[in-house]
Amino acid sequence: MEESKGPKAKFSAGAVHVAIWENTGKEGMQYNTISIEKHYKSGEEWKTTKSLRTNELPKAILALQKAYEYLALRGQEA
Repeated sequence: MEESKGPKAKFSAGAVHVAIWENTGKEGMQYNTISIEKHYKSGEEWKTTKSLRTNELPKAILALQKAYEYLALRGQEA
């Protein structure tokens, strides 16, 4: 079994977090995927969701732009 690797890079804007993951396809070709999530506190417990409120969209855009810039500067935006 292959050991799970962490994200290649992470970017945050407030409670919104974006991660870049490196993947390998069936034919050995490598590609990147992006995940986005929000962390929030419910009572004493921290939780995670993939849903965002309207006022959180600018933060999501900023974090996604940082992720795109990271990949573009390395020639990996495709």
